[in-house]
Amino acid sequence: MAAFEHKSVLHNEVIDALQVRHDSVVVDATYGRGGHAKSIVRALNGEGRLIVIDRDADAIEHAADNYGDDPRIEIVQASFDELIDVIANRNLIGAVGAILFDFGVSSPQLDNPARGFSFNKNGPLDMRMDQTCGQTAAQWLQDIDLEELTRVIKIYGEERYARRIARAVIDRQQASPILTTEELSRIVAGVIPSREPGKHPATRTFQAIRIAINDELIKIEKTLPMALDVLSPGGRLVVISFHSLEDRIVKRFFRDQSRGDPFPPDLPVTTDMLKPSLKLVGKAVRPTEDELSHNPRARSAVLRVAEKMVH
Repeated sequence: MAAFEHKSVLHNEVIDALQVRHDSVVVDATYGRGGHAKSIVRALNGEGRLIVIDRDADAIEHAADNYGDDPRIEIVQASFDELIDVIANRNLIGAVGAILFDFGVSSPQLDNPARGFSFNKNGPLDMRMDQTCGQTAAQWLQDIDLEELTRVIKIYGEERYARRIARAVIDRQQASPILTTEELSRIVAGVIPSREPGKHPATRTFQAIRIAINDELIKIEKTLPMALDVLSPGGRLVVISFHSLEDRIVKRFFRDQSRGDPFPPDLPVTTDMLKPSLKLVGKAVRPTEDELSHNPRARSAVLRVAEKMVH
């Protein structure tokens, strides 16, 4: 595989937030192409350990090519929602100093037409993060009905023309299966009456279908509580979201866990009695104008950081 140099979104902010100690156990639960991992490794000494996780075979191959000979690094092909099992199998529950989640689709996935994520590059309509299992987007569309497709595009894509798009897709499916990204992109573009400046008309629909077939939001909701068990007291939880629905889940989880036990509001209880699980670290961070000028894909990124409380 060709080398891929990749500096991840909010790179410096993430590395600062992780507060990696030289002897830390760190988990990069969404390796991608190792932009963050590269800097994490630099901060570790011989006692430190980095566990990189990704369900994408290409990402795992990249990690093996770059770090397969480094004894400090363990590479695991798994979905991030298998975090608790990965860490428990290594007897590291409660011993991890920092966890990074970088949600969403990676640039190499978008840039490879064969993966089927891009509405700008023609390829098979796949969109699976893990190409070894699950339905492709083309197969999923063959099984979907009008109401469910409308719901997915409306909720996951936040698309105002969801029903119009769903109707056009279903009508086309009945004539012949939609098998390529170009076909789907053309169908969507053909029924949207108005266009957002700088945004392809199929953006929201592709995003919605990708989220649906990969169960992305369900996996995020399932995974965040696992971090509380995995982290050591004082350990950092660092999360990058690229979609408002992702960020909403993260924001709500951070808020609820930083409030602690749900005592009735009129009871005279102290913060210690509430036993919050997390302490929020700073406010949400977004890319600077300088970063956006070099990487426009970072425009929707939001970084949130929390620290596991010591009780």
